[in-house]
Amino acid sequence: MSSLYQQVAEEIAQRIATGMYVPGERLPGVRGHAQNRKVSVATAVAAYQVLVDAGYIEARPRSGFYVRARQPIQAIEAEPAAIANPPRLVTGQAMAMALIKAANDPAIVQLGAAVPDPAFLPTQAIGRALARVVRTRRAETAGYMMPPGAPELRRQIARRMSETGGAVSADDIVITTGCQEALSLALRAVTVPGDVVAVESPAFYGLLHVMESLGLEALEIPAHPREGLALDALAFALDRWPVKACVVSPNFSNPLGCRMPDENKRALVRLLGKHRIPLIEDDVYGDLGFAPQRPSTCKGLAPHADILYCSSFSKTLAPGLRIGWIAATGERRERIEYLKYVTSIASPTVPQLAVADLLGTGRYERYLREVRGRYASAVARMSDAVMKSFPEETRISQPQGGFVLWLELPEGTDSFALARRALCKGVSIAPGPLFSASGKFGNFIRLSSARVWDARMERALVELAKLI
Repeated sequence: MSSLYQQVAEEIAQRIATGMYVPGERLPGVRGHAQNRKVSVATAVAAYQVLVDAGYIEARPRSGFYVRARQPIQAIEAEPAAIANPPRLVTGQAMAMALIKAANDPAIVQLGAAVPDPAFLPTQAIGRALARVVRTRRAETAGYMMPPGAPELRRQIARRMSETGGAVSADDIVITTGCQEALSLALRAVTVPGDVVAVESPAFYGLLHVMESLGLEALEIPAHPREGLALDALAFALDRWPVKACVVSPNFSNPLGCRMPDENKRALVRLLGKHRIPLIEDDVYGDLGFAPQRPSTCKGLAPHADILYCSSFSKTLAPGLRIGWIAATGERRERIEYLKYVTSIASPTVPQLAVADLLGTGRYERYLREVRGRYASAVARMSDAVMKSFPEETRISQPQGGFVLWLELPEGTDSFALARRALCKGVSIAPGPLFSASGKFGNFIRLSSARVWDARMERALVELAKLI
């Protein structure tokens, strides 16, 4: 006869097998499970350990126990990184506009745009903060908050950035209308039309939009699916082409979700410093790592290097607030502040004050502690569903943060044609060539996992698998 802890473990395993607990879902805490099952805490701990050893669940430090994906994952492999292709003008981003417009259609199952479902966002806390600001600071909300932006918001951002390792002053911060504008201002501050900019490959297509609008040439540098930008390929490219700037997302890049190790971040800064090339660091997903500790930034590891740090609250608080920022120093900051003024005069006042309110009360940190686990669960569940339904040749990224998945489909798949047909079936996806200036990744797609899981979502994935 099996021991009591083994019986408890078998019951939980049965619930996982029948779908009562799904991949990525957090199990009840050890004490809570012991009380519900009317067993000792030691018995519950032993049962959970059996399930960990058997691969049913995994322990996440300071977060609890989560159901593991049961389908074996075929991971995306790194492409050869020794040589980078020549730079080229960014063109042909029209397909992305169709994807963006589809994001506003409630009839479409939104798997394409990297926009969190409102269920993942602290909408009530945001609503209360907005109401509080309008009620208590009516005179200020009626006017412009001229660049560099609301002083209290810049102080809160500087405090949070300093906590990740680097001393940043509020005077270094310029508030922008989202991270997209931050990237645009950063590029305009250090380049002119026709310049060559090194970017990761695959790269966030919004960045490629910006570069297309500015007449810049993209030099695509291969990215490792787990460690990010290939430094050997970058070194080769810098010796061969007149690169004027380098844009990198070291923490949970979109679409790979990879995290660059700290030693690689330092090596990247040294390499660019040797060639006197500014680094534009896109850290918009930095707060959404699955581990409890926030990863370091290049800006934090090298506070005196020529780094223009860009981020926003669009992926964490709400896209509609449109609050982003750039951290830079000296002449760089002055140039960015001027460009911000001539571009849009100022970012909206009320959202700036509301975000400052949320940061000052500690609500934001509490929210992040909760939502990181939810995003990790959503990614695990989506990964499991993809490996269960899609062709067996499918390979999938293993993100360490954020909420997007990068899929390599069977050879010969036309992801543009797939995206068009899926849209006709009421499902939006992001085809791979959007993430390349040269049209690479023809058999890749990106999916967003930040959706409420329901029958409609399951049907959408099954329909997508059929189309593939």
